[in-house]
Parts: sequence; C-alpha cells; structure tokens
Amino acid sequence: MKKKGCLGCLGFLLSFGIIFLIALVFLVTRDGGTDKLMSKLVEKRLTEYQPLVESELEKYGLKDYTPLLLGIMYQESNGRGNDPMQSSESNGLSRNEIKEPEQSIEQGVAHFYDMYSYAQKKGVDLDTVIQSYNMGPGYIDYVALNGQKHTEELAKEFSKIQVEKNPDVYKCGGDKNNFRYPYCYGDYTYSEKVNERTLTVKEWIGNSATADANQS
Repeated sequence: MKKKGCLGCLGFLLSFGIIFLIALVFLVTRDGGTDKLMSKLVEKRLTEYQPLVESELEKYGLKDYTPLLLGIMYQESNGRGNDPMQSSESNGLSRNEIKEPEQSIEQGVAHFYDMYSYAQKKGVDLDTVIQSYNMGPGYIDYVALNGQKHTEELAKEFSKIQVEKNPDVYKCGGDKNNFRYPYCYGDYTYSEKVNERTLTVKEWIGNSATADANQS
C-alpha cells in the first residue's frame, strides 16, 4: 500500500511539473514574451557596460556619443562574449582574438575615435563614421569623393569595389541567399541598424535614469 501511495505522489508531482512548465512556456511566449525577455537581457548587458564605455569616450572628449557606442555594441554582439565591440580586427588581430571585454571596449572606442577624427578632416557626416566602423577608413575616402554624405547605395558601391579586389575573400560564405550578396564586403545596412539600436539604447538609459531618480 505504501508503494502505491508513493507512486501516486510521484505521478502527481510529475503531472504538476509538466503543467507548470507548459504554463511557463505559454507565459514567456505570449505576446512576444520571448522577444521581451531577450531584449531585457541585452538591456542589462549594455547598461552594465555603459560606465566603462562612457569613461573611455571621455578620454577623447566624446562622452556624448555613449548611446551610439552602445548601439554599435548592440549591433555587433548584443553585449555578449569577450569581445562585445568586435574590435579585434580593427587592431590587426583575428576575429574574436581579444579575450577581455574591457580591452574590447578600449579598442572599439579608439577605433571609433580614429574614424570620427578622419571623418572630421574629410568633411563627411556621422552616418559615414558609423558605417566606417564596419567598413574601415577607405569608406570615408569614398564618401568624401561622392557627395560627403553616407547613403546605402554608396555603401553598396564601395563594398562591390572591395569584392572585385578580393573575390575569393569576400563571397558571403558562398551563400547567394545572404541578404548582402553580392555586396559581401561589410554590411551596407550597418549604419541604419546602428541608428535604430541607438534609439533603443537611449530609451533604456532614460528609463534607468528615471528609476534611479525615483529611488533617491
């Protein structure tokens, strides 16, 4: 009799556990719950990095660009990994060779400053600076010679030139369904994506500041 009682209890607990898991999955996925959960995780990561990004930018007198650099981080990695700014290659290293987030941010901010300073000399706009974080200083030169203002078409043209120079390197992994194909050097939509993410970051920072003010 005791065995049957134990088995009954076990069965009840298993049934309850299954029902609980189903309910949890339903609550998380209902009304875009999964997306909201992921967004909260990204927000947590980026706001944790905010003081460090701000401190690095302050060295160059560019503190006001903190939301933008966090927007770049958002685009590059969602704030994940040891190289959240994906800045290894800008320092002549292999992809993800940087193993410390602090070093990644230091190099990422330095790379942004280099692009920003060069862009100032060339008289091009901020969107060109953002795009050059992805495509390098050559894109700044290209825009300077073609209207001094970034457009997606200019980014495509520049990408195509680089692909033609190194077709075996820039081939989108051979995937013709890749949205970038045949413009496989960099991401010609990079600036647009970063600007969208920067707006989201500004909302997060604003909400965080309001919450801190309410607590004080």
